[in-house]
Amino acid sequence: MSFEIILPFLKPIEHLLASCTVSEIMVNPDGSVWMEEKGRIELVSGIRFEEGALLASLEVIANRFGKKLDADSPILNLRLPDGSRMAALIPPVVNPQPMMTIRKFTSRDFTMDNLIERRMITVEQGQQLTDAIRRGDNLLISGGTGAGKTTLTNVIAGFIPDGDRILILEDVAELHIRKQHVVSAEAQLDTHKSQIGFSDLLKAALRHRPDRIIVGEIRGPEARVFLDALNTGHRGSLSTIHANSAGDALRRLAQLAMRGSGGVPLQDVAEECRRSIDLIAHVMNQDGWRHVTEIRTSNEFMDER
Repeated sequence: MSFEIILPFLKPIEHLLASCTVSEIMVNPDGSVWMEEKGRIELVSGIRFEEGALLASLEVIANRFGKKLDADSPILNLRLPDGSRMAALIPPVVNPQPMMTIRKFTSRDFTMDNLIERRMITVEQGQQLTDAIRRGDNLLISGGTGAGKTTLTNVIAGFIPDGDRILILEDVAELHIRKQHVVSAEAQLDTHKSQIGFSDLLKAALRHRPDRIIVGEIRGPEARVFLDALNTGHRGSLSTIHANSAGDALRRLAQLAMRGSGGVPLQDVAEECRRSIDLIAHVMNQDGWRHVTEIRTSNEFMDER
């Protein structure tokens, strides 16, 4: 991976950035440095940033990417040129020093065979998701932070027919889908310019004739717009959501969508979610083993009412 643009400012972790096996680097407000390698998180001893050095570096990096980072705007999220993601918080939100996380996406070029080899998914599960994508089902990928939602989404999106126009909407670009007709857009929430939220972005994207809509992660009122899109002929869409199970994923989607549903009862919104989403795949990270634990259809949840 190429990190030349930020390396001069992050010398203490240069070797971690260069590693092909380190997938995430975390610097805590107490100055400690942690890394994730092969699914396991561990403390990296002997690495420290000099006092004030990380804050100064983050301010320069933010400026180079057209972002604002100061006491009034203490949250930074950006995509690095190679597609990796950097997130940071600075005082007064955290103390005494900044907090920074870099996710490197070492698995972005994985194939279905790679996932099967790593026991992230079984052959049968892979076939089930592949068939669903090809026939145009609406899929929801659920799981916790670091469970492998993005990795799984990247892989199964590769089975979308080549002729389909794909619009990817994210707050910070993480998805890397190798298809011919892909357009990616990012929400702008922490720049000097006008803020453009997920809901604004999704409404605008619907005017650009998408065959497939992929929302990087649903976490707020954009859930309502996403459901509207699914109910107006946009089949074969795909999104991720933080949840503890497949059933919890549908409940969370309904709760988020209800915020923009104008007082519609939760039960009615939940029913709409069950009609709109065809399949939910849940992934977990259990002691470094990321794997699909369940794949369920909306019909199963109909039976549970």
